Amino acid sequence: MPRSVFVTGATRGIGLAVARALAADGDHVAVGYRSGEPPEDLFGVPCEVTDQSSVDAAFERIAAEQGPVEVLVANAGITRDTLLLRMDDKAFDEVLDTNLRGVFRTVRAAASGMLAARRGRIVLLSSALGFLGSPGQTNYAATKTALLGFARSLAWELGSRQITVNVVAPGIIDTDMTQALSERRMADTMRMTPLGRPGTVDEVAAAVRFLASEQASYITGAVLPVGGGIGMGL
Repeated sequence: MPRSVFVTGATRGIGLAVARALAADGDHVAVGYRSGEPPEDLFGVPCEVTDQSSVDAAFERIAAEQGPVEVLVANAGITRDTLLLRMDDKAFDEVLDTNLRGVFRTVRAAASGMLAARRGRIVLLSSALGFLGSPGQTNYAATKTALLGFARSLAWELGSRQITVNVVAPGIIDTDMTQALSERRMADTMRMTPLGRPGTVDEVAAAVRFLASEQASYITGAVLPVGGGIGMGL
């Protein structure tokens, strides 16, 4: 039976690949976007994750169109990279508000419906580099590692209602964000990656698709690195 799915930050890159993978499985998929235009082949829903009223409106619209959200993929995220001593409060707070508080807002909105239905899948997009640490990304890494504690605490809160909460931690994936890395930074990262190449958005989407599936019904509170080995041991 088709499920109602919501993927935040899904107009490009990993989010779009996840949305299309789940739609190909027959699910009804809504893609959240902050600006620009959503893909024509998917149901686009404006959703500014830093604004609770925008999040609430998105969930109301999705419920009216395709039913209450049964699968949430929290993918929306930003970077504001700079070394700590050059980082101002705004650069830190913007990343925190989108990458961590934004997840809190969207998960909270999804959880009430899932609790009533006594089922659900929540998948949070973190980062293998966030766990390893990365120069110039103290703000980004702080938010991405915080998602683990958030997910595992939530797994305890929601587990009795058969709602799973898991984390996917991509490494270097071929997206617009990683294409901005310098050649030196990319070379350094590839030396840390046993498979020696960037991943693809479809490889990340496959991991999310599994954790969102019935086959993963006994997996919760887990971190699944998709980084060619750079995140082994997370």
